[in-house]
Amino acid sequence: MTDAHRETPTILSPTAEAPVEGLPPGFGEGIAGKAAFLIAIAFSIFQIYIAAYGSLPSQVVRAMHVGFLLLLCFALIANLRATSTLAKAAFWALGVLGFATGLYNWVFYADLIRRSGFLTTPDLIVGAVLIVLVFEAARRLMGLPLALIAFIFLAYAFAGNHLPAPFIHRGYDFAQLIDTFAFGTEGIYGTPVYVSATYIFIFVVFAAFLERAGMIALFNDFALGLVGTWRGGPAQVCVLSSALMGTISGSGVANVVASGQFTIPLMKRFGLRSAFAGAVEATSSMGGQIMPPVMGAVAFIMAETLNIPYAEVVKAAIIPALLYFGACFWQVYLEAGKAGLQGMAKADLPNPWDAVRRHWPLVLPLAALIYLLFAGYTPIFAGTMGLALTIVLILGTPLAALIGPLAFRIVFWLALGLAAASFLEFGVNILSLVIAGLIVACVTFKGGRETLQICVDSLAEGAKNALPVGIACAIVGVVIGTLTLTGIASTFIGWIISIGENNLFLSLVLTMLTCLVLGMGIPTIPNYIITSSLAGPALLSLGVPLVVSHMFVFYFGIMADLTPPVALAAFAAAPMAKESGLKIGIQATKLAVAGFVVPFMAVYTPALMLQDPGPIAAQFGYPIEVAYIVAKACMGIALWGAAAVGFLARRMAWWERLVAFAAGALLVAALPLTDEAGWALSLVWISWHCWRARQATGTA
Repeated sequence: MTDAHRETPTILSPTAEAPVEGLPPGFGEGIAGKAAFLIAIAFSIFQIYIAAYGSLPSQVVRAMHVGFLLLLCFALIANLRATSTLAKAAFWALGVLGFATGLYNWVFYADLIRRSGFLTTPDLIVGAVLIVLVFEAARRLMGLPLALIAFIFLAYAFAGNHLPAPFIHRGYDFAQLIDTFAFGTEGIYGTPVYVSATYIFIFVVFAAFLERAGMIALFNDFALGLVGTWRGGPAQVCVLSSALMGTISGSGVANVVASGQFTIPLMKRFGLRSAFAGAVEATSSMGGQIMPPVMGAVAFIMAETLNIPYAEVVKAAIIPALLYFGACFWQVYLEAGKAGLQGMAKADLPNPWDAVRRHWPLVLPLAALIYLLFAGYTPIFAGTMGLALTIVLILGTPLAALIGPLAFRIVFWLALGLAAASFLEFGVNILSLVIAGLIVACVTFKGGRETLQICVDSLAEGAKNALPVGIACAIVGVVIGTLTLTGIASTFIGWIISIGENNLFLSLVLTMLTCLVLGMGIPTIPNYIITSSLAGPALLSLGVPLVVSHMFVFYFGIMADLTPPVALAAFAAAPMAKESGLKIGIQATKLAVAGFVVPFMAVYTPALMLQDPGPIAAQFGYPIEVAYIVAKACMGIALWGAAAVGFLARRMAWWERLVAFAAGALLVAALPLTDEAGWALSLVWISWHCWRARQATGTA
């Protein structure tokens, strides 16, 4: 047995805090570090209070959310990046200035409404400062590309009246642009910031609490025990644990950095190629954004933009997510078979069900969250209650440990559970009282103060983790404001529609390329917002169902982080894999085959996303149509996976890979007779290939 096998039960348990986008771990040293830590806690408490009671006007909440984002962002830049005392002081001053813009909107809220469209000189100064600070925060935290794209849109709003047709607009003065971008609800304080200030922040803090409570350990142990013995065991564990973490965190590039430092070396020691190991981590981590029930931040923005229940977005994502991760599992299985690797020894792996039995209370808040989301409650209510129940669970654990007899502990948990669950009948106040009582008890009894520190740390980490999402939502408001004000989106939409009148497939390819190009250096959230604003209405006018058109854009926004030449997730995995980011990106593109296939299939057969029924449903019923389309998608993905890896039952010749690819393409095409031809070619080729493999084995 190898050393790698002996290490596997513990190797996946990270102990180091993951960096947040471009920020190092921690909050800084000395008084400045403590100040940043307290700001993060205050930020979380403010947002949780607003989510629970909602006592402030929406515009004030948005402004204060951005103010807190700027304050915490520049404070952390000062503490963690600045090298000179002068630079530290300058960044702290920028943070305070950013927070002051939020306070300005709060203090003068009524006055700003009364003089909307007729801003005073102080209003114009505050608005201009806000725009500059948002750009600088985005540049410092997320790099130049996103800030540069937003600046191009901003420059177009200022100077587009000097451009030739069809790009010319009527022109806008400085005051009107400041009003739109810095005070209206179509600019920085637009829908993305509203979603960040309500749904997204709560779920990010919720994930931080679950991670501190041990949810990562539960997922890792469960994944190790369940799939560790499969062929390519460590890579299969990486895929499953990322899928599970996606249910609560919507993991992305940051998850690659956080977990890749453990999973990638393990996969390499097990015998998998460096590029492939990095690709598995990148692909599965990015897939967390499409994994229900929580998914990534884009799902909340989509629900708010389309004005549909969040459950509808989750419903549309279920089958594609299963296909995406199924494709990852399948290609890992094939790659391991091609390399002659087997699974890990069962004796050295944890029992997955023992892990569930040990940590089952952690599942309860997640189960409550899922129930509330699908019972019709709003995401902000479901997220707030899920977070509150997690806090109750964490605070109750040291108190239960003080109770000797098992029967008394059971009674304690039942009483606490009933008290916590009473929020459905009596509202959030009763849950607040339960938490307050537990806090007092933890201060009083032994072991409780350490538990309170876990909660405090989770509040701070949650606020820090929300920074990249919040800043991205703020700066992308400049893009939305430009599109709304100038009407340039209608020019793009008209162009797509004119092409799609003759060829819908070509329109889809152009939309896909737009997403991939925009994704060269900008995160999924602004990528989705920009592209859906441009291409979403065009696809809808071409007959693509509303949710499907936005999911199409969503998927390719994620694929942009895996697709060369930029491939942010692949390059994030490169240092840990000690391999070229370009090579990892090429492997990740193969692994994510479902991410490229499913959106196109869903446009032509929306039942794949549980949307509009098609002709099969009219003849045989909707469930039959869904089952058939899923089976067809599975076969197509299986064939393309085999073609990409070059292995099924044995190594494949080049012409066999072409046949497998062609058979998969026929199944995906959804044209008359292509299904029949695809199924026939698939079954004939698979039968022949397996027969040849058996013959070769028998000969050997």
